[in-house]
Amino acid sequence: MRSSVPRARSAARLPTSDGTIEASAVDIMHFPLQTAFVASVPSIYHPHDLQHLHHPEFFTKAEREAREFEYRAFCDQASMIPVTSQWNRNDLLTHFSLPEDKVVVVHLAPAIGAYLSPTQQDLQCARTKLALPDRFVFYPAQTWAHKNHLRLVEAIARLRDEGRANIPVVCSGTKNDFYRVIAQRIRELGLEETVVFTDFVGTEELNALYRLSHGVVVPTLFEAAGGFGPIAEAFLAGRPVACSNVTTLPDEVGNAALVFDPMNVADMAESIYRLWTDRALCDQLVDRGRVKAARYDWVRTARIFRAHYRRIAQQQPTDEDAALLAAPAFF
Repeated sequence: MRSSVPRARSAARLPTSDGTIEASAVDIMHFPLQTAFVASVPSIYHPHDLQHLHHPEFFTKAEREAREFEYRAFCDQASMIPVTSQWNRNDLLTHFSLPEDKVVVVHLAPAIGAYLSPTQQDLQCARTKLALPDRFVFYPAQTWAHKNHLRLVEAIARLRDEGRANIPVVCSGTKNDFYRVIAQRIRELGLEETVVFTDFVGTEELNALYRLSHGVVVPTLFEAAGGFGPIAEAFLAGRPVACSNVTTLPDEVGNAALVFDPMNVADMAESIYRLWTDRALCDQLVDRGRVKAARYDWVRTARIFRAHYRRIAQQQPTDEDAALLAAPAFF
């Protein structure tokens, strides 16, 4: 996950509570985003990822300094740091030298699980509005450089140039400043009619894009939000997946997706080709993906957080709380 980060600042200028939560006798302050403030009540903080340490080239010096300083400060302040994968937990423990019992894996769930299932009319409306091809692979991601759209379009061009397949690609997500670099590469490769960017879409259209697609390709160079991103959403929508073999993703997908080296265009192209042409393989991946999707449950997630709220507030836990806190994370 990537977010805009303010300029680095001194410790004296960390944002500080205005006293509202203290005056309201709040037991715990839960900061669900990467921003927070100094408070005198116990807090829960989500740094989400340390991408700036693994791919500093995607951040300015000021962004790297701000993330490093603020994330460390708010992790030190927090009573609990939830993460969505064991990989992310290990990363935080290693780089920030945090106590092991402070960083806890709590899985989120696919956002599209909260959306209404699209009707056939909804699907047709989305196909018409977005001018979708009859058959396509789908990549939902804002056009950050680390999302690796450049190598994706190069893999598609490679398959075309080798005479193996012409595979339409639809990409959703906000087109930020890096999009102009991607668009230039698409023009150089002559893929203007093959690779389509819809820009940001609403929840109904996003759900429709998953369900209308042949499959989902995720070539990202970095992903730490296991269970909450496009792979879990594809599993829930019943679509086969091909994805990068980086960070959290191998543990998240197991044998339910094709994996490839995101730096290797030939490897990526081969996985996309298999996803496009092997119906039996896709059916197998869909079945495995549905099994994995069944693990994600927003109600369970909410109950786990409630159990942690009671623990941190030193309230008497229920039997359910104890069971949830003792249960191991599944990846």
